[in-house]
Amino acid sequence: MPLSMYAASAPRFVHMLENLSALLDKAQAHIDAKKLDPAALTTARLFPDMFHLARQVQVSCDLAKGLVARLGGVEVPKHEDSEQTIPELQARIAKTIAFINSVPQAAIDASANRDITLKLGKQDYTFKGMDYLLKFAQPNFYFHVTTAYNILRHNGVELIKKDYVGKF
Repeated sequence: MPLSMYAASAPRFVHMLENLSALLDKAQAHIDAKKLDPAALTTARLFPDMFHLARQVQVSCDLAKGLVARLGGVEVPKHEDSEQTIPELQARIAKTIAFINSVPQAAIDASANRDITLKLGKQDYTFKGMDYLLKFAQPNFYFHVTTAYNILRHNGVELIKKDYVGKF
């Protein structure tokens, strides 16, 4: 049986967002145990020109909800990007997962050959649905989730690879 657009997208993004949420749980436990200023983690970055942790989580959510909305032919929900605490980031992840789960599977499955146009900066990019999923959205999504993991790990949160991969 071939892999459907839905199977390659929505459940995969939900799985990784759930893992990202679990990483943030461990980050909060680390903050509590070490009595750290929570902003020390949410504003941490790997290098000065990279996004900080909170922005990595926001972008991960944006990529996931944007992909599912565009493939499903529905409007992309807007989020304010105002989250600054781990509980606020957790709420954003939960809101994103709820949205992903609301988009009909059949609509996503019908998107493989549909044109998807994105405006990035001042330029428009048009992809077929399958290429948008595999060449743009997935790599970018995994990059930002991985970077969030790396920021936490770099800042002393005790994580292992299984925390990133999650249950299988």
